[in-house]
Amino acid sequence: MSKRLGQEPQVDPPTVLGRSAWGTACVYVVFVLVGTGVGQLAGLLADWLVTLPWAPLQGPARLLASIPGPWWLPAAGAVAGLVLGLVAQHEELVVRLTDERVVLRRKGRDREFPHEAIATVCRDGKQLVLLGHDGGELTREECDLDAGRAADAFTGHGYTWADADPHQGEFRRWVPDAPELPEAANAFLKARQGALEKKGPSDDDVRELRDELARLGVVVRDEKRRQYWRTFRQAGPPGE
Repeated sequence: MSKRLGQEPQVDPPTVLGRSAWGTACVYVVFVLVGTGVGQLAGLLADWLVTLPWAPLQGPARLLASIPGPWWLPAAGAVAGLVLGLVAQHEELVVRLTDERVVLRRKGRDREFPHEAIATVCRDGKQLVLLGHDGGELTREECDLDAGRAADAFTGHGYTWADADPHQGEFRRWVPDAPELPEAANAFLKARQGALEKKGPSDDDVRELRDELARLGVVVRDEKRRQYWRTFRQAGPPGE
């Protein structure tokens, strides 16, 4: 259908996927209530311990019991809960979609992927995966997004969505010095395994080593702090 003379083309508004305002408020309320409860219990436990000369931790117990006013410890617990809520929100994945690009934000950092670079989007367990046209992964991010809502949002902007990772059956568990892998990939996987066991999958070193492996044509996924790998036909740099 032809456009009227002088009519501006319509631009689809972006879609933002993340925890709703109500959900975010609930998270803060839960953290604050738990922190308040822990502070209250700490005060009661300290008062009880100081009556038992044989009990351990007498020094910390006397210190807590000496704090004046019954509301200081619950208030401190509430503040700690609020801080934990802020940390949780900062580390949460937020997805911004348009017809032209996908922007992923976590820890205040944006990673942008143009539409033409994305072949398929899928969920693999609790992870959101963007696949490139060469079979490699552009990114793999932990997320709590509802799969149905995410699928509707991505397909609504023209992206191809899959209900599961189409390469799921190609992954093999990594063992040190796997002969099928180049020496450099084994070295990266060994370093990554150490970081994964000590710091967990969200650590920056773990994520950076995943990007290094992608440059070598190796895709890695984690399951209970074990690494599984597959190769793809052409290495490419991850999105910035």
